[in-house]
Amino acid sequence: MKLITAHRILIGAGIAFFVFYAAIVLVRDHTPAGLAQAVVALAVAVGLILYYRTLKRWGSPPPS
Repeated sequence: MKLITAHRILIGAGIAFFVFYAAIVLVRDHTPAGLAQAVVALAVAVGLILYYRTLKRWGSPPPS
């Protein structure tokens, strides 16, 4: 396994974790602080998604 493959797997797991965490917080905590935590968790997930999309060009041969 290449290092970039393991990196992609870990970033994908991080995205899933932050989305899951935001969903749990939204269901269980109906306070403004809970809402803020969920929003921040979703923002981190979106940031990781944007980062994940940049990994497409990693590990591929350079253009000729």
